[in-house]
Amino acid sequence: MEPRAQTKNTSRSYLLVALIILAALNVLLFYFWYQERQDNKIKDATLKTRDATIAAKTEEVLAARTRLDSISAQLDTRIAEIRQLGGNINSLTKAKQQLEADMRELRNVSSFDSRKYDRKIQSYQTLLAQKDEEITRLKAENGVLAQQNQTLMQENSGLKAERQTLSDSVVAVSNRNQELNEKVTIAAALHAERVTVSAINARGKERDGGSYKARQLDKIKISVRIAPNGLAKQDEKDLYVRVLDPSGAVISDRATGSGDFTYNGQGMIYTAMQRFVFDNSRQQVDFIYGRGGRPFSEGRHTVEVYCEGFRIGDGEFTVK
Repeated sequence: MEPRAQTKNTSRSYLLVALIILAALNVLLFYFWYQERQDNKIKDATLKTRDATIAAKTEEVLAARTRLDSISAQLDTRIAEIRQLGGNINSLTKAKQQLEADMRELRNVSSFDSRKYDRKIQSYQTLLAQKDEEITRLKAENGVLAQQNQTLMQENSGLKAERQTLSDSVVAVSNRNQELNEKVTIAAALHAERVTVSAINARGKERDGGSYKARQLDKIKISVRIAPNGLAKQDEKDLYVRVLDPSGAVISDRATGSGDFTYNGQGMIYTAMQRFVFDNSRQQVDFIYGRGGRPFSEGRHTVEVYCEGFRIGDGEFTVK
């Protein structure tokens, strides 16, 4: 009976060893699973931090671009004024070239330094303030010259009287012609019968009504109905749309087609532009505009429509 008992003990030993090895393997597998889970948590945290940093920097770049766009328009205005007054525009021209170079650098978001651009913007604003003082001085100097010319004109009043009579007649005719031209120009201006804004969600579904929830608003569709006008030329025309957020700032992004145009002699930023052929048929021009994944601010937004130097219509929509 002893050999059978020994065999039984040996089997139990093998079974015990097998159980110990199996337990060790389970512990090892649990360790590997736990270690991989911790590594994944660290990777997720790192990716979230990186994405947040990129998003924050992108917002800073867009803010800097908007400020530079505004300064660019102001530089254009100062250049035009000083040139008209006979002043030197070299420093303004160089500043405009440097500003354009700065705006090109903004395309590289990774190398953007907000403090560097704050200093640049401050220097441009300082230059604009200096040029405002120069414009005031040039206007005063031109006023002195005008006064001197007036004195000379008074000294030659006899000859001037005869010329003035003829000049008055010419001016009167010219003014009448100018008034007629202006009236014709105004009468020929286009007019938007209706400006409506619809919401388009991420699935492409369109909603109307003028008041939309932010989560349903991926893009907006701006529809401009052009009224018939027999005096307007039936040709290609540029239609500009400006969308203003609740704070009054123009929503723009040059990457999505925004840019500058002139209205009443001043540069303005537009949100979107579309060229169309006016055919006097009460046609509708549609704009589809999205903010590249960035949400629209909550509140009332204003839409302004411009064409051929005139503001031809307005609209609005609300984001809840």
